[in-house]
Amino acid sequence: MQFLNEKHKIRFKELLLADGTHHKDTERKTLFYIISGSDDLYSKRNHIYDFNNNWINIECLDSGTVDFSTSSKALIRLGFNLYNGYLDEHTSPRELLYSLDSKNYYLALNSCDIRFDVIVENEIVNEDEDELEM
Repeated sequence: MQFLNEKHKIRFKELLLADGTHHKDTERKTLFYIISGSDDLYSKRNHIYDFNNNWINIECLDSGTVDFSTSSKALIRLGFNLYNGYLDEHTSPRELLYSLDSKNYYLALNSCDIRFDVIVENEIVNEDEDELEM
């Protein structure tokens, strides 16, 4: 798992501990990876996720009780979608990724790798490379 920095890694572990997340729970790990990588989302984590009942708070997006930037909302929607398939009129790859700066884009892409348990290697090896040359 690749973190933005040491603070991101520490926050991620704190969220896992606060939730009691099982080590194979990629849905929650994905959400917590996103939340812990954003200062804004981390400061509002208790509005996004209910650590007492261990569930997401979908109402946080539209209730108006918390002010989220456009990119923060996109990251929350992505996290919710990867968590349980959440969809609304703004949850499409184009809408989710369009408003992200490079740091948040990195968070988004790595969160997909975590959710789908993809191990990213430095080099992609094409097993059929010999066939292509023939």
